[in-house]
Amino acid sequence: MNDRMPPLSAAEMSEEQNKAAAELAAGPRGGVHGPFIALLRSPELMSRLQKVGEYLRYRSALDARLAEFVMLVVARHWTQQFEWAVHYPLALKAGLDPAVATALAEGRRPGGMRSDEALAYEFCHELWDRRGVCEATFRHAVEVFGERGLIDLVGLTGYFVTVSMVLNVAHTPSSEPSVVPLAPFPR
Repeated sequence: MNDRMPPLSAAEMSEEQNKAAAELAAGPRGGVHGPFIALLRSPELMSRLQKVGEYLRYRSALDARLAEFVMLVVARHWTQQFEWAVHYPLALKAGLDPAVATALAEGRRPGGMRSDEALAYEFCHELWDRRGVCEATFRHAVEVFGERGLIDLVGLTGYFVTVSMVLNVAHTPSSEPSVVPLAPFPR
């Protein structure tokens, strides 16, 4: 697929785009990469959205292993190659069982998930499939993650769904050729 929204040079950017790019580069991401290349076309949206993402990736109530797992669940759900390639190695480094990641990549519900992973997996799928969660799922999630963790989980999924949609529309290519791409789901 052709990259529909390739990187912009500084000369091509408006003052507002240059300001937003500089702000992003000054943070933990260190530059305009991945979804932010396309999002830079709307610099105020990019600036606001990247702050949400920065919180969710670096300061969320969810530990890194669980957050990276959820990012993989979202990437698989949307067959988002860029996010999968970025977060797959981060998830393994954070302690996710490679067999769990392999099952996700294959589009299967992973066996052998830790209890918090299984809850997050079921929570995400119930939320997406039913547009909400039942009382039992809600109470279990609050018990395991706390109220802040539950809201951070919802925010994480919503943020990465948005990012996945942006990347899929822009056809942003993966930057990690060493990670095996996700196969598309049958249509």
